[in-house]
Amino acid sequence: MAYIAAETRLRELTAVPLLVGAVLGLIFGASSLYLVLKVGLTVSASIPVAVISITIFRLFAKLGGRDATILEHNIVQTAGSAGESIAFGIGVTMPAILILGFDLEIARVLLVAVLGGVLGILMMIPLRRALIVAQHGVLKYPEGTACAEVLKAGANAESRAAASDAAKREQESLGGAGTSARTIFTGFGIGIVYKTAMSALRAWKDVPEKVFGAPFSAASVSVEVSPELLGVGYIIGPRVAAVMFAGGVLAYLVLIPMIAYFGSALMTPLAPEARALIRDMSPGAIRNAYVLYIGAGAVAAGGIISVIRSMPTIWHGLREGLRDVSNSTAATVRDTVRTDRDLSIKLVLLGIVALLVALVGASPLYVGGTGFGTRIAAALLIVVFGFLFVTVSSRLTGEIGSSSNPISGMTVATLLLTCLAFVLLGWTGSNYYVTALSIGAIVCIAASNGGTTSQDLKTGFLVGATPRSQQIAIVVGALVSALALGPILLRLNAAGTVYVSATAMAADARGGTALTSGEMVDVRTLERRESVDGLMADGSTDSREYWVWHRQDPSGGNAEKYLVDDAGKPVYFVDPGINGSIRKLANGQDVPKFDAPKATLMSYIIKGILGGKLPWGLVLLGAMIALVLELSGIPSLAFAVGVYLPISTSAPIFVGGAVRWAVDRWIARKHAGRHLTDDELAAEGDKSPGVLMASGYIAGGAIAGILIAFVAGVPAMAGLNRAIEAMSVNNPLFVGPMADALSLVPFVALIAVLYLTGREKLLGRPATRPS
Repeated sequence: MAYIAAETRLRELTAVPLLVGAVLGLIFGASSLYLVLKVGLTVSASIPVAVISITIFRLFAKLGGRDATILEHNIVQTAGSAGESIAFGIGVTMPAILILGFDLEIARVLLVAVLGGVLGILMMIPLRRALIVAQHGVLKYPEGTACAEVLKAGANAESRAAASDAAKREQESLGGAGTSARTIFTGFGIGIVYKTAMSALRAWKDVPEKVFGAPFSAASVSVEVSPELLGVGYIIGPRVAAVMFAGGVLAYLVLIPMIAYFGSALMTPLAPEARALIRDMSPGAIRNAYVLYIGAGAVAAGGIISVIRSMPTIWHGLREGLRDVSNSTAATVRDTVRTDRDLSIKLVLLGIVALLVALVGASPLYVGGTGFGTRIAAALLIVVFGFLFVTVSSRLTGEIGSSSNPISGMTVATLLLTCLAFVLLGWTGSNYYVTALSIGAIVCIAASNGGTTSQDLKTGFLVGATPRSQQIAIVVGALVSALALGPILLRLNAAGTVYVSATAMAADARGGTALTSGEMVDVRTLERRESVDGLMADGSTDSREYWVWHRQDPSGGNAEKYLVDDAGKPVYFVDPGINGSIRKLANGQDVPKFDAPKATLMSYIIKGILGGKLPWGLVLLGAMIALVLELSGIPSLAFAVGVYLPISTSAPIFVGGAVRWAVDRWIARKHAGRHLTDDELAAEGDKSPGVLMASGYIAGGAIAGILIAFVAGVPAMAGLNRAIEAMSVNNPLFVGPMADALSLVPFVALIAVLYLTGREKLLGRPATRPS
């Protein structure tokens, strides 16, 4: 039951909350872009934005302004969440353009961000009834549920007075608004202090790990002892958490040891790995070289199977939307219940058609050699794959949460299918690299933003928001973030770009085929000119303008960028800030670099397929794993996600699910005399204080993670970071033979608090008990 009833009128889509949400979305988008370039990960921004919104408007009210209603706070978090999802899509895909040997042009980045962001929102709108309404109780949307609990706990007096009778009764059953707020904000405080101590202060190891030796060589188990993942596991429940963890068990305790066992006697590298012998590779290296492709194949097959199985529900939702087109008179719009009003399906369809036209005409998305037919094919592939993976992303967000949603796996699947289509059509030249990556980037951003939109709509469904208002808010937030994150990405790259004398590079064989002495290029084949925009390796300055040459490595390595003079002689090698190798200048100055691990993977996929070198055998193994699971009656998509993600991510989710299982058993015993059905018992579990505490864990861990990522990029904090590093060397919980075991102690305490709260031993309900 929604917190605000459908017939209640309360301020919602107003200017100030929309502006605050867009600004917060931009801030969180920038910090998320930094984080994804550094380590390839982000955290959900909805909950931190909701907490900040409540704080901002409470302070504003104390200064004489007007406090926001719960629905206005929901608009803030909806608009603010778009930045993080777009940042992830940009950071995962766009840097691959540099690696493939093309310039990171501002027009290309802006087009990809805007088109992908809006496409994801438009494609999610017709799916709302199917996934949010019809699947309520099935798809939990853990972060969306947690965000709704945060908003309810922070509701002002006006919102509490407007709450539905059912919401008031539910709140009373939890001990009143004060008890509910105390529980969730206690969880928030624990989450933020725990995460800060662990990740920022390095009080204990964040990922304890055990790597086994003979006879079980290369097998390993690890767990990220974070509050947010524990909270996600509690909310999604034991079933999905166990299936997801089982995928991790297959990857780390079956596939990786098996590859190590059979490959240990090989005297040459086993493709697709080109340099290291299997016997010299760590479990992580084996995963990156082989199991990631298996996981990507499983995610692709599981996603397609999931969409096929969901088609009846999806078709029902689409049919309801199409019925709205034929009945969309002013009277019927007025008669539609407020909490069921979407943006007009006519507007959605017109928007998608307009995006199709823009995709065909957007020249920066293509490179010479791609004709009109190629552009039409690319636009159609984007729409087809976009709908497929927006649906998959939205379902996965409902099943396992947005933080665990393998958007990069869906992007890999998109690139696999796109490049396969290109191969069948004979489009295998380097000119098609950018086209394939543009398709993957737009679908990646669409899937990421589609999942975020579904999460926001779930929050709105629980608090009683108007879907149409939320959809407008997230479009505004997406456009603001999309237009700003492109320039931020280019500046981050320029800040770490180093210009090195080409003469010095000719004598430096860095892995691939080095530039040979006297090697030149015909400038008549070059198109662009630019001047030096970055650091000079030798500390000199140069204001002249040069031709830009992207030198393709004959051995198949990464392309390299050079600035050449009018005679075609290379003058400078350009080492980019993203995925560059020069991290220190001649004067000892450190250069900020971004490894962009996910973008590197994307570039390998494109070059591997279009160059005929992708390990299709591994991809098909993953697809067959998904098929076997479906034949066994096990949902393959959650399992496939477990195969693709590190086991350290799925392990704490499994622990959270196990805690929920124990609490649910207690709830079943507590209500044994009431003869409740399974659905009623599940509802009691969803209303338990444990869900509030888990929501607080998610909120605290997420906001601490973003703050830590932001502070890490501030140059003024470098001295403090070095001091913390120096202290951590002597910390037995962080380094040393017992660090892995000792770092589990704080996590066990975190688990105990969650369990005891679910059992109502801590911060529980009043002493009254149902008969």
